[in-house]
Amino acid sequence: MSIERIGAGPRMSKAVVHGNTVYLAGQVADQTKGKSVAEQTGEILEIIDGLLAQAGTDKTKVLSATIWLTDIATFAQMNSKWDAWVVAGSTPARATVQAQLAAPEYKVEIALIAAK
Repeated sequence: MSIERIGAGPRMSKAVVHGNTVYLAGQVADQTKGKSVAEQTGEILEIIDGLLAQAGTDKTKVLSATIWLTDIATFAQMNSKWDAWVVAGSTPARATVQAQLAAPEYKVEIALIAAK
């Protein structure tokens, strides 16, 4: 079975497709870096849509999502964007935790696994 790497770099790939499964690395917001959790979440979900499309799938096939917030008090801000993005009847298994991210400008990071 082949492995396809999307956005491969020297350290990691943005997405990896193996068989009928798509694994997305943790995505962060570059355009809205330093802005609100809601703004960063919106940008990240747009990035995710693009990566899923490149992998031949979409958000209705997301199986699992992990979301990291630098401040759990921003949970509602993140959910305001997430709830508008996720498709009713196609909600994935999900975990959300508070964690320190790679740079202080990043307030949210999202990784997920999807079927093709």
